[in-house]
Formats: sequence, C-alpha cells, structure tokens
Amino acid sequence: QVQLVESGGGSVQAGDSLRLSCAASRGTFSSYSMAWFRQAPGKEREFVATITWSSGRTYYGDSVKGRFTISRDNAKNTVYLQMNSLKPEDTAVYYCATTTRSGDRWTGNYWGQGTQVTVSS
Repeated sequence: QVQLVESGGGSVQAGDSLRLSCAASRGTFSSYSMAWFRQAPGKEREFVATITWSSGRTYYGDSVKGRFTISRDNAKNTVYLQMNSLKPEDTAVYYCATTTRSGDRWTGNYWGQGTQVTVSS
C-alpha cells in the first residue's frame, strides 16, 4: 500500500506561484499513474492533473490548463505540481493520489492527506 504526503502549500497572492510536492513515505508509485485533485469547502472534489506511469503523458482539468504543470521523478518517489498565475479560485485543499482511468475520467485510489493552498486577491 502506498502512503502519500503532500507539501508545499501556503498562502499567496493572486498571480504568484507555488510548487506542490507529493512524496511516498511508504511504498513506491513508479508503476502508478499519479494525479492531483483539489477540493474547496462546500464544493465538489475537482480533478486537476494526471501524469501516467507508462508514458508520462499529462492531462489537465480545464480550469488549470496553461497554468499548472504536473511532473514526476520516480527515482525520488515524488510527483510535483507547479502552479503559476494562481487565482483566488484555486484556493482549495490539494490532494495527490494514485489514479486509474475510466474513459476520460480519473479516479483516485490511494490518497494523501492534502495540503492547503490559499490565494488572496
């Protein structure tokens, strides 16, 4: 079983950047596709980005395309989310997870505990 820990969240102003990290504190995810999700209070959990285990292909939610970049370093058991041009609407708890694909949808399997990102106007 993979245990994931997110870090790198914080409070920033609109237009700033953050880089989130997700590391496996137990197990490895070299053979897992990895994803970032986010959830704001009172809102549905939202898909942010995925990077596949096989090809490293990336996928992004419409709201973050062109601003966020997902990457991974399997040797370090770490996945990253570079977040640029942050907007107040990006405020949420960000979760990393192993993920599987069903059609064009992504489902989280093993989840981290999340890291808070707050973007002020």
